[in-house]
Amino acid sequence: MDTSVTIIGIVIAIIVAIPIYFSARSSAANRSKILNIKKKFNPENPENFDLTESQSNKTLTIDQKNRKFILMNFNPNKQESTFVDLKTVSSCKLIPTTDGNSDTILKIDFEFQEKETSKKITIPFYDFDDDRIKQISAYQDHQFAKQWLKIIQDSI
Repeated sequence: MDTSVTIIGIVIAIIVAIPIYFSARSSAANRSKILNIKKKFNPENPENFDLTESQSNKTLTIDQKNRKFILMNFNPNKQESTFVDLKTVSSCKLIPTTDGNSDTILKIDFEFQEKETSKKITIPFYDFDDDRIKQISAYQDHQFAKQWLKIIQDSI
């Protein structure tokens, strides 16, 4: 009886430990990627980015003191990171693109307007074609984008 209980306990421990190990390993890899991107755009002080949040393969980080913003997209199809110096920007807004026949969100972009040239800088945030969960993720990403829009506008 004691042997069977021990074996069952070990099997249950292994079943629980394996997902925890892979989750921790993935999390460490993501933190490393994010830190490398921060170092790329601010090599002297990557820790200055005081607010960093992630959701749905997207990570947004901002240095509110020095007014720098980075949007990182870790989409399996297309990984990219975009840097915006908020000192050179006069405004920011969200541009959702919907399907003409329905309320389906096809795309969400951040649009920044430069101070000096009035040139518009468009940064893609959400694309329906890259979304695996489709409309559920679109709603969550839209709410996340609205939250960050307010943070960005407060930093401009």
